Parts: sequence; structure tokens; C-alpha cells
Amino acid sequence: MTGKTAFETRYGFRRNEVVLANWRENPFNQWSFQNLGELVPTARVVAAPASVETPVRNMGGLLGEKVAVASTSETMAEFLARSSTDALTVMKGGKFIGDWFAPHMDFGARHIIFSISKSLTAIIAGILEGEGLFDPEAPVTTYIPEAAGSAYGDASVRHVLDMSVSLDFEEAYLDPESAFARYRRATLWNPGGGTESLREFLLTLQRLAEPHGQTFRYRSPNSDLLGLLLERASGQRFADLMHEKLWLPLGAVGEASIGVDMEGTARTAGGISVTPRDLARVGEMMRQGGMANGRRVVPEAWVHDTTVSGGSSDAWQRGAMQPLFPKGRYRNKWYQTGLPNGAYCGIGIHGQWLYVDPKAEVVIAKMSSQPAPVDDPLDVEIVAFFETLSRMV
Repeated sequence: MTGKTAFETRYGFRRNEVVLANWRENPFNQWSFQNLGELVPTARVVAAPASVETPVRNMGGLLGEKVAVASTSETMAEFLARSSTDALTVMKGGKFIGDWFAPHMDFGARHIIFSISKSLTAIIAGILEGEGLFDPEAPVTTYIPEAAGSAYGDASVRHVLDMSVSLDFEEAYLDPESAFARYRRATLWNPGGGTESLREFLLTLQRLAEPHGQTFRYRSPNSDLLGLLLERASGQRFADLMHEKLWLPLGAVGEASIGVDMEGTARTAGGISVTPRDLARVGEMMRQGGMANGRRVVPEAWVHDTTVSGGSSDAWQRGAMQPLFPKGRYRNKWYQTGLPNGAYCGIGIHGQWLYVDPKAEVVIAKMSSQPAPVDDPLDVEIVAFFETLSRMV
């Protein structure tokens, strides 16, 4: 009998057990979330040459400290394990003060951030708006005329940015017979793809009777459409936009990647993979009002609108995510928490978070491999954990 390979010893399963049909399931996601490009096509987003970084280990001795989450109290290490955390990186006042990694993830490894991809994509929208190339108030058909027969035919780019398109579509993550499953086949994320492109799928979607702009509806196709809008407005492919407009000015150290479909269309709703530190750098850039390394990356007015002043409270209150942030709002693919500390964040399924506490000058990037795509009670605990950790550091 042959012994276990190094891969089996580390992950508890064989590499050939991870396939397109199960890559988002636990325990296989502990590997696949760091290796998206081995399962679906991806485009590279190269970073500038940089010096080698070293981690700040053990979170400054905080792993044994008790943290209050909801009605329980446990050590930070216990909570990280219970919430299926793969990596946690913390910045304070612009400096990295802690890096924690699960045994199955290495420092400097990329990890898919799922719907935080939306937040990064919207940053590029803000950059292009500042350059006069993109108008958030324009009709979608200004950039994509062929959308006229779809749900987006009478929608504005603003509706797309704020998830207030009256779209007849449900985020049915676990239903193999749903329109969502067809959507994932179009992105090449599920078996059976390759007959319908992402663009073709988006243009078949229809609207509800309710007017656009009235209700916050979390619908991922809106954010893939945003990627198409940015490509049409700029004349560049999305990976090149991200490289030129965001990754280089940000000072990102690690190469990023993004999933693409059969036509090379980027999965801007959820296909970006980055390192924890580079994700934290995005949050720090937002905390600095759009500045990074002394350089303006995105207009300050856009950042303020995204994180403080913009968004409709009424639309949020009508939406299904209101219980997570009872006083929240949603603007430009970012969540305003409505908490006293003025925190805002990007969130992705399976436990991906980018949390910014401007009052405490803290940025937290959390990457995870939670078994379920959505875990509402755990999300409430994670927010409480972030609040506690921000106070502790």
C-alpha cells in the first residue's frame, strides 16, 4: 500500500477528487479557492515587481484573547477555526500588524474573493468616471445597445451599480435546475458550459413589473454586466483595466487573476482572486479617500459617495439583506454598515470579507472556505468579531 502524498496529508483528500462539479463544496474548497485557474479559465492581472514580503505572525499575540461574538465568547483562534477562515490580515493606521493563515494556506497565496470582486470592479467604474470615460447616470443602452430587449433596456448604469435593477432572477446557489445554475454554466463554473456565453445569458434576462431603483435586490448578473459596460466605455478588456487603473497604482505585490467565459468575458461579479495583503491594500486605499502610496487612484468624491453619503436607505430597507445591517445602505457595490464607527465593507459568499473601520483606522481582510455559500447567523457573528478586533488592535 502506498503512503499518502504531501497533498493528501495537507488537505485530507486527493487532488483528482476536486472537479468542476464539487469545487465549491467542503472540504474541496480549501484547495480550489486558492487555485481557481486549475478548474476554470482565468486571465492574469500582473503586479509591478516588488520586494519580497514577510508575514507579521500570530496576530500580535491576540490569538489567545477572548472575543465576543453574538451571545458567545471564545478565543480569536477558536473563532477563526469555527468560521472556516483560511487567512486573516489586519492593518492599523496603514501598517500591517498581523497575518494569520490556516495550515492549508501559505502566506502570499491567492484566494478567490467571490463577490468582493464586485467592489473592486466598481472602483474601476469610479476611476473611469473621473477620467470622463464613464457616466453612472447614463442608460445602459448607451454602452450596450443590444441590451434594449432585456431587463436592462430601460435601466441606468446607476441602477446596475446600486443593485436596484428590477431583475427577474434569484440567487439560488444550491438549485441545479434554476436560472442561477444556467448562469454558472455560462461562466464555465458548472459542468455543461460552453454553449452559451455570459454576455448572451445576460441579455436574455427580463425585468419585474416594479420600477427600477425602488428596491435593493442582490443579483450577481448586474455586476457581470458592469464589467461589460466598463469594457465598452474604455475599449479595453477588463483584466487590462484592472492592471492599469487599479493594480499598478495600488502598489499590489501579488499577481491577481479573474475567471473568464468562452468569449473571454471577465466574471466581474465573483471571479477575482488576490492575496490577503493586496485585498487589505484595497481597503486601505478606500480608507485613505482613494489615495495609495501618495498617488490618487480613484476620485475622493467617488469614495465619499460610496462609503458615506450615497445610497438609498429606502431601497435597502425594502431589500432582503436589511437584517445584517439594519441601518445600512448599498452604494457602488459596497456595503455601508450604518454602525456608529462608520464601517463599510465588501462581502463574498463562503466567508470572504473586506472590512474597513475608519474610526479605528483598521482594515481587515478575511478569506474563508465556509461550507455553505450563505450563513446569515455566522455573518452577524463575523461583523461582531470585526468590531471587537478593531477595538483590540
